Amino acid sequence: MTLFADIHATVLAALAAMEAEAVLPAGLDTRAVAVEPPRDAAHGDMATNAAMVLAKAAGMNPRDIATALAVKLAQDPRIASADVAGPGFLNLRLTPAAWRGVVAAILDQAGGYGRSAMGQGRRVNVEYVSANPTGPLHVGHTRGAVFGDALASLLDFTGHDVTREYYINDGGAQVDVLARSVYLRYLEAHGQEVAFADGTYPGDYLIEVGQALKDKVGDKFVDTGEQFWLAEVRDFATDKMMGLIRADLAALGVKMDMFYSEKSLYGTGRIEAALADLRGKGLIYEGVLEPPKGKTPEDWEPRSQTLFRSTAFGDDVDRPVMKSDGAWTYFAPDIAYHYDKISRGFDELIDIFGADHGGYVKRMKAAVAALSDNRVPLDIKLTQLVKLKRGDEELKMSKRAGTFVTLRDVVDMVGADVTRFVMLTRKNDAPLDFDVEKVREQSKDNPVFYVQYAHARIQSVLRKGAEIGLVPGGVDDLGAIQDPAELTLVAKLAHWPRLVESAAEAHEPHRIAFYLYELASDFHALWNKGNADAALRFLQEDDPAVTRGKLAMIRAVAIVISNGLGILGVSPAEKM
Repeated sequence: MTLFADIHATVLAALAAMEAEAVLPAGLDTRAVAVEPPRDAAHGDMATNAAMVLAKAAGMNPRDIATALAVKLAQDPRIASADVAGPGFLNLRLTPAAWRGVVAAILDQAGGYGRSAMGQGRRVNVEYVSANPTGPLHVGHTRGAVFGDALASLLDFTGHDVTREYYINDGGAQVDVLARSVYLRYLEAHGQEVAFADGTYPGDYLIEVGQALKDKVGDKFVDTGEQFWLAEVRDFATDKMMGLIRADLAALGVKMDMFYSEKSLYGTGRIEAALADLRGKGLIYEGVLEPPKGKTPEDWEPRSQTLFRSTAFGDDVDRPVMKSDGAWTYFAPDIAYHYDKISRGFDELIDIFGADHGGYVKRMKAAVAALSDNRVPLDIKLTQLVKLKRGDEELKMSKRAGTFVTLRDVVDMVGADVTRFVMLTRKNDAPLDFDVEKVREQSKDNPVFYVQYAHARIQSVLRKGAEIGLVPGGVDDLGAIQDPAELTLVAKLAHWPRLVESAAEAHEPHRIAFYLYELASDFHALWNKGNADAALRFLQEDDPAVTRGKLAMIRAVAIVISNGLGILGVSPAEKM
């Protein structure tokens, strides 16, 4: 249990007692009763809406319920006061002893503090990155990779059974273009001069692939027609590029549980099976779509197509799954892929898309709703663009990639930990400026440094304490935590478990980064107060009992920072 959960249980027990005493009618539904921080911290430490949500069913004035509930709650030794506010909210103030109990709980639970069973073993598939295997990952992919990986870790931390998945887009025309580009590098490796036509990939990263192809097949494909080498070179190039992508992800600390090939959907009956399921539900039909917005009748040629009735599930228009020439649209294999996810027994699906895929959201949600009979929810998170900067200069090019800054470029410049944390300092659907100079600053304006420095400072104090035989104490020593700044810091620790659950429920791992920055700020504020007031310093050599209590407090802070950084995939700094 955690402090907020404990007080919530106390409120429910008080309500049950009021029912037993006939102060409230029996059998009230208390599922909507909540205990949360008040909107204005000046009003108290916690607030409950119990009287407001029960008043109608009880047939009573909410203030009357709140007043009676306040009397009950005031009997709890952890509650210093219970005050009725407004139409019937109840504001609670806790005793210092209640906050100190948080420190004891953290030291006892350590790495488990904040973990939750809210997922209850629900199987969740998180698909992220899923870049075309035509080149190295760029800085935009980096944001999706970090966001998806942190979200997967957050869901795991809250009891979900998570599968991290990468969808390899190896079934479209782009892999043929990759094969032709590699073939040019292959000819180049044989000493021929080549020219890259528009639409091919001229990046230096394919030089090694072309040489590797030469090493494997010699001159087998030199001066031969495309029909003799395209299929083999395509498979070879895709494998090599996926090896590069796996290495890039590893450099960022991302490890997938599964790589799913789009190509495996073709010629295997999987696309046909998915569409047959929809056809059996009356959701596939032959029809002609209205002309797209902005088209004039002169340049619009209506064709009969095979359509999915996605408007039945909230989409703006029905979507084609087969063209008039019998070829699949891009949407058809995506339907089959999500049909496969559903058939694997996932209870929830999450897709991480780039902002340029915003137009795909409604149709994919419609497809999953139709395929699962509205049983399996699909949440699609869009990651906005990243602007990589060095001071006032925007970085746009990579020598190796030729056209963009790669994931590996960013990691090489600032490291994986910094890259991951910075990518989570904005909500996923907000644009992000990533200044590689700013993240090297040792200041409050650099959130990565600020959080890691808090952890490193704590470890330094703990090491100094150990050198003089003083270590974090237990429950009997926590009375040393008395100053308002200390209690503010501990109160912040009490919020961690509910913050984790709310972030997981909203699928917003950036809330973890925000919380860690705020926690670090409270810690650094207390450190600075200690510089001016010796009584607030963590090491009091003339008072071992006080020191043990203060060391227990900052050890608890370090645990929470470490747990939070672990969710984000960032290493806590031991020294700086």
